[in-house]
Amino acid sequence: MSTKFSEDIIPLSCLKINPGKVVRQTAETHRPVLLTSHGKGVAVVQSLSDYEKTEEERSFMRAVTEGLMDIEKGRIAGIDEVRKDAHTAIF
Repeated sequence: MSTKFSEDIIPLSCLKINPGKVVRQTAETHRPVLLTSHGKGVAVVQSLSDYEKTEEERSFMRAVTEGLMDIEKGRIAGIDEVRKDAHTAIF
């Protein structure tokens, strides 16, 4: 979801007054909240489930990118070599 500036940018003082409301908002909307202090962004609050999902996606994309770079640099292995390595690692 995209950020709703009217709802997702709040002063740090609002978090201090009612942290439960901010946490609930992130869980219900699946959007992060930008906290500000003196008109400048200072932190982002995000639900734990959304954070974990984002981290899993980021990790997957890193692995895909590394795999593509390996292919580009010729670091590849045939299926027989992979099977042999897997069999050796198990025993």
